[in-house]
Amino acid sequence: MRWQQKAVSMGQSQAMHPKALLDACSELVRLTLKFDHPADAIVSRFFRDHRGFGPRERATMAETAYTVLRKKLLFDHFAPSGSGPKERRLAILGFYGPGDFLRSALTEQEVNWLDQCEQIKPADLMERHRHNLPDWLVQPLKDQLGDEFWPLVESFNKGAGLDLRVNTFKAKRDEVQKALAVSGIKAVATPYSPWGLRIAGKPALNKHEAFFRGDFEVQDEGSQLLALLLDAKRGEMVVDFCAGAGGKTLAIGAGMRSTGRLYAFDTSAGRLDAFKSRLKRSGLSNVHPAAIAHERDDRVKRLSGKIDRVLVDAPCTGMGTLRRNPDLKWRQNQQSVLEMTVKQAAILQSASRLVKSGGRLVYATCSVLPQENEAIAQAFSEANQDFVPQAVGDVLNRLKISQADKLCAGGEAGQSYLRLWPHRHQTDGFFAAVWQRN
Repeated sequence: MRWQQKAVSMGQSQAMHPKALLDACSELVRLTLKFDHPADAIVSRFFRDHRGFGPRERATMAETAYTVLRKKLLFDHFAPSGSGPKERRLAILGFYGPGDFLRSALTEQEVNWLDQCEQIKPADLMERHRHNLPDWLVQPLKDQLGDEFWPLVESFNKGAGLDLRVNTFKAKRDEVQKALAVSGIKAVATPYSPWGLRIAGKPALNKHEAFFRGDFEVQDEGSQLLALLLDAKRGEMVVDFCAGAGGKTLAIGAGMRSTGRLYAFDTSAGRLDAFKSRLKRSGLSNVHPAAIAHERDDRVKRLSGKIDRVLVDAPCTGMGTLRRNPDLKWRQNQQSVLEMTVKQAAILQSASRLVKSGGRLVYATCSVLPQENEAIAQAFSEANQDFVPQAVGDVLNRLKISQADKLCAGGEAGQSYLRLWPHRHQTDGFFAAVWQRN
């Protein structure tokens, strides 16, 4: 059995010598497994410190490291039977590229060991070595999914695709689709979001003319649906309470046709500063980024009861993003989930004070854990009788979202909340609840 992932785009040759490339992969694996920073930050820093690597080598190294993170329990199980530094053994098992290229970098002993590992069939493995999830995460997923647990595991271990959101303030979806096609990039319309395009592979989109024009942004289809749920109208006052990198802010602003006033709040001034270049490219003039100290900041208090629509895309464990952030499952634990739920409840309560009578509140996470999702929404509804829960299925149908009923779960009709799963919807795992204030 082949445990590594094949890189179709690599071809049969590499600019780097196989042994040098494997050494570089091993070093990156070692750094990511320290878990002292998010994996994407470690990979980015590694490439900044080693600027001599070409795009193919970078792809090989990054995907090797991510494969190791996805299949860590399995590879940890195989590694002791090999020789040499552990990070090298793990890099061999997770190497992203042709098998013959890899074997040319190995000793005879390593080749024999790899052959033995590849002969082992998945059916012969223990369950934990098949799912590669920490123990604390397994049962909550099985309780929710039953027989769908294993399809979810498979989707987590495959990695994520690439979705774009067309900036409808500047361009139309079919126009962007045609512009990409001219460059040899095949893009198909996403099945649910009317703004989305799905790309095969990982082309250099940040070098495309349409990107520089601000015609599109990279954004998961699930994230686009969160912005759609807010349904912000022209001329309204709107708040994106946890704006982060600003992806949903830009989607909301485009829907408002750059009218009204859209506040992008976040506790990280650095993230908001990084957002400015994206904002400039978007062409929007109604967005006002503002760093706040905490959810009770004076900036927030001054807007109490004045806002038409508030989106709370709350900080979370990120357990719905394991396709693209596999390190999170090793960096989180039951205690961090508990701590996160306390923060989520506090943020939602504070943000709700902004909403005026008749206004809309949306709470969302990119987690698949009920503690961060349904439990938070239900507790908020019980404590705030002036906020009336809205069936997300009804909201999506009014927005004419295709197959809206398939995107929802909860309540007697199964339509109370947005519930997206990677294996069902080919998005990250997302949750959302909607209220209207009396």
